[in-house]
Amino acid sequence: MIGLIVQIVLLAILAATVGLGVAGWMTGVAYGFITCAALTRGLHRMRFGGFGPADWVTLTRATLVGCVAALTTDSFHRSAPVEVLVAIAIVALVLDALDGQVARRTGSASGLGARFDMEVDAFLILVLSVYVARSMGAWVLAIGTMRYAFVVASWAVRWMRGPVPQRYWAKVVAATQGVVLVFAAADIVPAPLMVAALAVALALLVESFGRDLGWLWQHRAVAG
Repeated sequence: MIGLIVQIVLLAILAATVGLGVAGWMTGVAYGFITCAALTRGLHRMRFGGFGPADWVTLTRATLVGCVAALTTDSFHRSAPVEVLVAIAIVALVLDALDGQVARRTGSASGLGARFDMEVDAFLILVLSVYVARSMGAWVLAIGTMRYAFVVASWAVRWMRGPVPQRYWAKVVAATQGVVLVFAAADIVPAPLMVAALAVALALLVESFGRDLGWLWQHRAVAG
């Protein structure tokens, strides 16, 4: 509930400073409700007593991602404050590097926290890819939707539901997507170079997911 309240406060600040239309408000509030409901369900299912220090960092990042989503939705109806959107996204990316360190140093790592962190990352990449696709082409959406396509495919293919080993390279690839998309959103790099950077980021993402798929296929008997 605290996250939802903070989300609404941040949306109100955006509305008072840079302006926020109805679509942006609806997106931000809906995102806050869904996040709150998902966390409540996760806490109940895991019988988790409460948030640790790292989880609060992730929750803060989640509210910032909600603001990015609201501004992105609003950009379809009015001129978006690009500088504000990019600045919020950069802070969210910095916090992404921080919450893992906090979890390790405080010994507060948990399965729920790791899943929460992953979902916030995935949604930020999806929102940024939607924003960038308007200027760079619909193919950029492949970056943001790949993880969700993987999840949907796992509903039909049982062996894809198994856990995969954690790889540092996968974290590097995920971070690369966010950084490249932020640069693309900021529109400070010449278009040909930016297209090339986005293509490389997409190729890295395909390689990372392909490696996970290969591992799951090799261990499909265990997963079954």
